[in-house]
Amino acid sequence: MEHKDYKAINKSVRKKDSMQLLLGKPVYTADIVPDNTLVVKLLRSPHANAMVESIDTSIAKRVPGVVDIYTWEDVPQERYSNAGQTYPELSPYDRLIIDRHVRCVGDVVAIVAAENEKAALKALKLIKVKYEVLEAVLDFRTAKDNKILVHPEDNWKSLVEVGGDKNRNLIASENSEHGDVDAVMADCEIVLDRTYHTKAFNQAMMETFRTYTDIDRYGRLHVISSTQIVFHVRRILSNALGIPKNMIRVEKPRIGGGFGAKQTSISEVYPAFVTMKTGKPAMITFTREESQIAGSPRHEMQVRVKLGANKDGKIRVLDLYTISNTGAYGEHGPTTVGLSGHKSIPLYTGSLEAHRFNYDVVYTNTMAAGAYRGYGATQGLFAVESAVNELAEMLHMDPTKIREMNMVREGMQMPAYYDETANACALDKCLARCKEIFDWDKRYPVRDMGNGKVRAAGVAMAMQGSSISFVDVGGATVKLNDDGTYTLMIGAADMGTGCDTVLAQIVAECMDCSIEDVTVFGADTDASPYDSGSYASSTTYLTGKAVENACMELKERMTAIAAGIMNCSEEEVVFENGEFKKADSNQIVSIAEVGAKSQIFNAVAPQATAANTSPISPPPFMVGMVEIELDKLTGEVKVIDYMSVVDCGIPINPALARIQAEGGIVQGIGHTLFENVSYDSNNRLIESSFMQYKIPTRLDMGKLRVEFEHSYEPTGPFGAKSIGEIVINTPAPAIAHAIYRATGAWHRELPITPERIVMAQEEL
Repeated sequence: MEHKDYKAINKSVRKKDSMQLLLGKPVYTADIVPDNTLVVKLLRSPHANAMVESIDTSIAKRVPGVVDIYTWEDVPQERYSNAGQTYPELSPYDRLIIDRHVRCVGDVVAIVAAENEKAALKALKLIKVKYEVLEAVLDFRTAKDNKILVHPEDNWKSLVEVGGDKNRNLIASENSEHGDVDAVMADCEIVLDRTYHTKAFNQAMMETFRTYTDIDRYGRLHVISSTQIVFHVRRILSNALGIPKNMIRVEKPRIGGGFGAKQTSISEVYPAFVTMKTGKPAMITFTREESQIAGSPRHEMQVRVKLGANKDGKIRVLDLYTISNTGAYGEHGPTTVGLSGHKSIPLYTGSLEAHRFNYDVVYTNTMAAGAYRGYGATQGLFAVESAVNELAEMLHMDPTKIREMNMVREGMQMPAYYDETANACALDKCLARCKEIFDWDKRYPVRDMGNGKVRAAGVAMAMQGSSISFVDVGGATVKLNDDGTYTLMIGAADMGTGCDTVLAQIVAECMDCSIEDVTVFGADTDASPYDSGSYASSTTYLTGKAVENACMELKERMTAIAAGIMNCSEEEVVFENGEFKKADSNQIVSIAEVGAKSQIFNAVAPQATAANTSPISPPPFMVGMVEIELDKLTGEVKVIDYMSVVDCGIPINPALARIQAEGGIVQGIGHTLFENVSYDSNNRLIESSFMQYKIPTRLDMGKLRVEFEHSYEPTGPFGAKSIGEIVINTPAPAIAHAIYRATGAWHRELPITPERIVMAQEEL
């Protein structure tokens, strides 16, 4: 592993936007909307599957302040995908802006554009719709080859073959195998066969979906949106509206959280359509209820795990089958499901002789799923890590020992992870350090605390990735200003993660300057270099390397300008301590002098743009250990202590990395214990507000501790890998393990609510 004393890297510096946010400055989408903006509201279907027989908007249009109302008869009939993915998207083109065939509760039936919110809301109530209600398919386990087709239309299309067939409600499937799984399984002394189920959890970001649109002074559609994917939004709007991409400009302001929800274009098309129709600026702001019932939640998955092992704890074979519920539309369906196996099975590369991974992704008449932090790995790791814990308990082995025997280690090739090699892997060190700090040996035994309360501990490991190999592109432009400072232009989106700050630190390290000397601009499709966007844990690893490469090129250009000032060859110029020196002399040229000279009789552009892509996706690794206190009388579970150790390579900014980890852990705890998704008799989501959909607060958490074990990833900037997603993956299996230790009952479905804990104890 490479070691170096960095000046700006591996340092905890304050976020670039911290003071603006703390002082409440107008930095979000809703803060920058002019007063004359039209309000856009959506009429949504109350039925899970229906055809609109007729719709009468005549009375609603007469409401004072209503500008117009649009229905399925007014929109283009060319289908598109809302998925924020690189073209050609693996997700099918199965949407219209408004479809006569509504496929889930919450599907859009009409768009209302009004001068104020009061008029828009009144108009919604006056629109008369007659539906032909159709039978719906709601259980994803029975959706494949069901007689009810979610997408019977003829103009559905898929750009890439992913094993789907819409006439079977199947949008993707795959079968993969390494080694002779059946033979190895037959030779194992122990075979576990377990099925695990995770729900469609909601991202619950503080800022709901929202978009502002207008026509700019050049007659182009201008979009300001809370999005992670400005370039993908431009393509999606071009497809949906039928206008050229060069007539669309998309930019993002500050974002109040995304967690993957805003990798799907949920809100952008509606105000854009209104603006194109009226020529007026328009704004849509989703209510919390709309974000809950018509957002882009995690894919509900059922994962069957067959695990074969010897009695000594050696795990020899893993066989996974995942069925994933994409809901009424297919965005991200074909891509999330692969992670459930490809980022869980490889953890046990150290001992596996064979593995199999098969999956199906199906349509149902429920809310469409999308991207959520962890992106399928979360579901798969809950299943595989729970199965390993079940094996350990069956063998009366310490679950940390069984992992030490079987885990992937640095230098190992991972057949289940696209045959990549773990070039940077400190997983073994993470486990050892976590055990030590957590005091595992003392806490693992169950302790009776009296009054029906017991304390118990659980453990889990995880891995993720760093960008999508062979696909994603990171881009950066670094420009020298005439005062010797720098401007960094990016297409990646800082959604609270601090990527503006992290990327500025990379500039500061490369250019030997202060981070205060780096201004960050982005993301804007007109001015930013192309970047796939902020998702797939790609920004630090992929865009960070692009920033580093751009700085190296800029340094060469600046050297040429400095050589001209000193009347010498470029080979004689040395860049050192943030200034240029002529070798074997006392002549020095400052960065500011180079910046000034770049504007006077100069033909060398003082800026550089670099793109970066990668044939590999180096996984970060993590170990999590939890201590809970469980009340056997009420089923209440309190998280007393959560200890995690993460290998994200070299953390560029340890403070921001720690905050990422803490936030992800809390979200994972929420999925496991608090957040539920259920439907009433009319197929409407019950948890439509934060009154019903319970997310944990800081008061619900005990002690959260995050530490780092360094590895050095040679393809990343200064040895960095990702951290954004992996941190959500260990709480579910670790807590489920601790609950088993406390009660003797395994819970294989999330969330594990107090009611289920009590009922499970009664069944023992």
